[in-house]
Amino acid sequence: MKLFQKLLVASTAISLISPIASQASDTVNLEEMDIYSRSNPKVQRFDNKTFINEVSEDLAILKGRVDGLEAQQNEFEAGGFSETTTMDGKAIFTLGAVDYDDSSNSEAVQAYYSYTMNLNSSFTGDDNLYVRIKTGNSGDWTTSKTYGGYLSSSKGNSDALKVDKIWYQFPVGDNNTVWVGPKIENYYMHGTTPSIYKPVTKQFTLGGNGNAYGASTDTGAGWAYQGDNGFAISSNIGTKSNTTQKDADGDYINSGILTDETKTSWATQVGYTKPQYSVSAIMNVKSNGWSDSYYKAGDINGDAASTDQYTAIGLRGWWRPESTGTATPSISVGYDTTDYDASSGQSNADAWFVGLNWQDIFTADDKIGAAFGQPTTNESSDVEPFAYELYYSFKPNDSVTMTPAIFGGSDRNGVAGGDIFGAVFETTFKF
Repeated sequence: MKLFQKLLVASTAISLISPIASQASDTVNLEEMDIYSRSNPKVQRFDNKTFINEVSEDLAILKGRVDGLEAQQNEFEAGGFSETTTMDGKAIFTLGAVDYDDSSNSEAVQAYYSYTMNLNSSFTGDDNLYVRIKTGNSGDWTTSKTYGGYLSSSKGNSDALKVDKIWYQFPVGDNNTVWVGPKIENYYMHGTTPSIYKPVTKQFTLGGNGNAYGASTDTGAGWAYQGDNGFAISSNIGTKSNTTQKDADGDYINSGILTDETKTSWATQVGYTKPQYSVSAIMNVKSNGWSDSYYKAGDINGDAASTDQYTAIGLRGWWRPESTGTATPSISVGYDTTDYDASSGQSNADAWFVGLNWQDIFTADDKIGAAFGQPTTNESSDVEPFAYELYYSFKPNDSVTMTPAIFGGSDRNGVAGGDIFGAVFETTFKF
């Protein structure tokens, strides 16, 4: 008998016995009881059998009620929260400032935060429903692509907690994975990891977050094959089906999933990965004014209304040493080239990137990072933009990471003299 049932039975028994015990303590007039009994022969006598029968009936009723409650509880648990759902999250505090050659920009020391929750649910053991809920108050240079200061940690939701990503993925056979979702980006659906460099500024993610790998959150679907020998191939598409679009005259465009008017990014990647190294190549065809590059110098993709289509080719590779804690870093490299549609009037563009990471140098789990390169620049440009970052991250304990960093660049916005220097200190709390 369960504890809950025992408590109910005990409570009922006490309530039945208490009146009897109370009457037994009063003075009993036996003579009057005998007279009453003889004058009322039909009155039922109260004996031990009567008590047993009444208690048995009460217990039967209570047992039925308890069984009903258990059935309802089991029904609720069967349709309740999945046992395979997990959650992790992090909060990031950011303090920093930048110095521009252009004094029209703010150079004040500013403080921001971001808060992220990751939910993963499996229904078969092999599939996954991913939901990312995120908020923050980031702004100014921390969310600007112009000078490359956009931080990987930034989120400018004006303190509103929103669904930032949501998609579902499932396996097909032993080596294939399919993704589909209303809020997803291309690079989550690639079969090969293009870079292992961990950046502070978002421009240095994915081996240079330019035209080849740049993405934007919206409706998407994709497929990837990952062979047991390290070979992988993937193809995916992202569409701005949830974005209201207008043409050059200001009239609404018939945008939607895979229409001729919808902004679209279609990426196909092939790669080969072993434990110590990887190489990959990607082709990304972007149409109808799709522009999302974080690693660019100025408006390299032209007016979104006039740029019909361009094709970006990206080459990526990385290598890491067998063990950490040595003077030899892991190395990630990237190169992009972009071919614009002739009607756009744009000249071709290119970009390159190098990222270095040292781990476990001074303390366990610490990391030194250095990245530099040329943001995506049109070949006809008169300037040669350059960008860089340098940081050191360490852990006071298992759940907290502190990262001081500097970043900057020369002619970073694609204009001569458009230089920037920034310093930031971030504290990450993981839970």
